[in-house]
Amino acid sequence: MPYSKNISLRLPTLEDGMSVFRLIQNCPPLDTNSSYCNLLQCGHFSSTSVAAIMDDGLVGFISGYLVPERPDTLFIWQVAVDERARGRGLASKMLSHILARACCQSVHYLETTITEDNQPSWALFNALSKHLDAKIQAAPWLDKQTHFDGQHDSESLIRIGPFNLDQTRDLL
Repeated sequence: MPYSKNISLRLPTLEDGMSVFRLIQNCPPLDTNSSYCNLLQCGHFSSTSVAAIMDDGLVGFISGYLVPERPDTLFIWQVAVDERARGRGLASKMLSHILARACCQSVHYLETTITEDNQPSWALFNALSKHLDAKIQAAPWLDKQTHFDGQHDSESLIRIGPFNLDQTRDLL
């Protein structure tokens, strides 16, 4: 089913924080953060995050931020889509929505982390790299033992770019 027109995309607000917390809880294998963290994502990082609303309820959320030392790089923290909104291309539409914002006009790279077994995320970011006609690279970054004390699978750092959003804006 294609992206649904009855889903609206907007900047998240502080009032979305608890809905984001519950959405992520309902989207395994995503790691739940504290509700306070989700409130900060919706407040401090709202310009690089997006909320997807359907029937007055949150059905999607992407959190991201511009890397402080590299403002040409958008880091995507989490992508969550409620089960009732899956299979519609919503995650791709949300990523495009963030990239099309004025705050991202100087962005030429996108980064995220993905565990080896998270096939939906690999598919999403591989498709985005093709869409942007940009190279995708993966490298080990956070190790299960070294960084997570054996309590979380290792994460690869994914880097897409460089890309020129002015040239690809019609693709977004």
